[in-house]
Amino acid sequence: MSEDLWPPHALGEPELSAPALLEPTGLEPAGDPAPGSVTLIIPTFNEAGNVEELLRRLAGFLPAHLPCEVLFVDDSTDDTPAVIEKAASECPFPVAVLHRETAEGGLGGAVVEGMLAIGKERAATDWIVVMDADLQHPPHLVPELVGEGERTGADLVVASRYIPGGSRAGLAGSYRVAVSRGATWLTKGLFPRALRGISDPMSGFFAMRRSVVTADALRPLGYKILLELAVRCRPAKVAEVPFVFQDRYAGESKSTAREGLRFLTHLAALRSATPVARMIGFGLIGLSGFVPNLAALWLLTHAGMHYLPAEIVANQAGVLWNFVLIEALLFRDRRRHRHWADRVGRFALLANADLLLRIPLIAVFVGKFGMAVLPATALALVTTFVLRFAATEALVYLPRRSGRTSGS
Repeated sequence: MSEDLWPPHALGEPELSAPALLEPTGLEPAGDPAPGSVTLIIPTFNEAGNVEELLRRLAGFLPAHLPCEVLFVDDSTDDTPAVIEKAASECPFPVAVLHRETAEGGLGGAVVEGMLAIGKERAATDWIVVMDADLQHPPHLVPELVGEGERTGADLVVASRYIPGGSRAGLAGSYRVAVSRGATWLTKGLFPRALRGISDPMSGFFAMRRSVVTADALRPLGYKILLELAVRCRPAKVAEVPFVFQDRYAGESKSTAREGLRFLTHLAALRSATPVARMIGFGLIGLSGFVPNLAALWLLTHAGMHYLPAEIVANQAGVLWNFVLIEALLFRDRRRHRHWADRVGRFALLANADLLLRIPLIAVFVGKFGMAVLPATALALVTTFVLRFAATEALVYLPRRSGRTSGS
C-alpha cells in the first residue's frame, strides 16, 4: 500500500513532511494532548462535491477554544484530495489528507488507519470524532459530542437517531429504513452486552477517547466501524446525544448490496472472536455441508456410479463447501498465514481423515465399552468434530513458527 500526504494548511501552521503519515504503527502519543483536544477522522470516497461545504460548516461551528484538527483518509478515484487541499487553505484549523491507493478494509479500514496515525508523527489528542463527509452527519454536533463525553466521563459518545430528539429522516426510501432498522436489531441481538447503552450501533457519527482505542485488536471490514470499536474495545462508559440524519448534500450513496454482504461477513467475524463461538460456527457450517454432500451423492448415484465411490466423491463437495464458508466467515483474518493451496490441502486432508477415524472409534465404543451402535456413532461424531475443529485451527490457520508465506 502506498499513501500520500499533503501538509496541513492552517493559519500559522508549519508544514509537515510527506512521510509523516506513512506506515503508521501505533497510537502512542508524541506528547501530552491538550485537554479536550479533538481529531476529526473523515473517510472519503469520491466526495469532491461535499468536502468544501463540510469544511466551511466545521469552521463555522467549531469553537475557537477547542483544539481541533481534521484528518481525511481518502480512497477516492476522483479529485477529492485536490478539492480538500484547496478548501483547507481557508480553515482556521489544521487539515491533512492520508490518501490510500488500496482501500483495504473499506471505510472501517480507513478510519483505523487514521487512528493509527494519531500520536505517531502528529500531536496526540484526547478525542477522536468519526463522521462522514456527505453532511448527513451535522457538523454542529461535533463539540456537543465531545462536551457530553467531558461532562459525563464517558469513553464513547454516540450520535443516535433512535433516542428522543433523533431522527433517521435522511435515509432515502422505506427500503433503506427497513434495512437500517433490521441491521440494528440484528446487531443488538448478537452483541447485547457489548452494545448495552448504544441505541444506534449502525451510527457512523461518534466520539471516542483515544486512550480507549486498542488499535491492534481492530479488524474492520466495511463501513460499520462503531460496531467494531464497541465490540472489540469495550468502552467502560457510553453516552448518547440525539441527531437528525440529514439528506446527502451532493453525490450518491455508497450503500450497495456488496456492502450489505460485507456487513454480514463482519458480523460473523466479530461473533466468532472467541474459541467457543468459533467452534459453534464451525459446527453450524459443518451441518450446512450436508446439503451439497447429499445433492452430489444423489446426482452421482442417479448417473450410475456405485454408491461407495459416490460417497467418497460426494464428501468432497461438502468439504469444498465447508472450506469456502470457513474461509469467509471464521478465519478470514488468518488466511494470510499460509498460501491458499496449502490451506485447501490441509483442510481436505483433515476432513477426509475424519471418515477414517470415525469407524475405528465406533468399533472401540461398541466392542470395548459395550455401547449400542447409535450412541456410539453419536459419540464418535462429537469426538471427531472436536478433534477436527482443534486440528483445523492449529494446522491450517495458526501462523507458522518461522518463514514467510503469501495468502489469497
